[in-house]
Amino acid sequence: MKAWYLLLFLTPFAFSADWTFDAAHSAAHFRVRHMMVSHVSGTISGFKGTVSGDEKEPAKTKVNVTLDVATINTDNTKRDDHLKSAEFFDAAKYPTISFKSKKMIKSGEKWTVVGDLTMHGVTKEITLKDVELSPVVKDPWGHQRRGLTARTSLNRKDFGITWNKTMDGGGLLIGETVDITIDAEATK
Repeated sequence: MKAWYLLLFLTPFAFSADWTFDAAHSAAHFRVRHMMVSHVSGTISGFKGTVSGDEKEPAKTKVNVTLDVATINTDNTKRDDHLKSAEFFDAAKYPTISFKSKKMIKSGEKWTVVGDLTMHGVTKEITLKDVELSPVVKDPWGHQRRGLTARTSLNRKDFGITWNKTMDGGGLLIGETVDITIDAEATK
């Protein structure tokens, strides 16, 4: 299972100046097939990062995000501990997941963000799709805020997370494809 949510991380279009992700209101959500009959879902909430850019040239916006693997949560302590172990994320050796954008592409009202995801000691280029931005709002404390949502799917084996078990009737205990949705809030 991947805590890709990284990644997520997120999207910079129409961001002017510098924005910082609000860790209390940002997370990467993941979902992976379990025993070929259902899905397990979870989040990685240890979300830190920035978005910097210029509204006049939103395609040049830069996104940098880091996720804390220790914050993985599937609402099952035993499973969470297993995911943090050397059989999966190996949080002791690889405590963070990071995403750094390389380019942004606008398609209608949505964006695609291409960047490098580093997880479990492996760096691969990924694409965040259907990136949506909320309007900028002023919060009750006078700060400007903007939300974003992004989606992607990854193969956990591409990042060296290969642990699995074969079931008696055939098939694998855990799917290889992990679907990720990133929900984040940034403050100017």
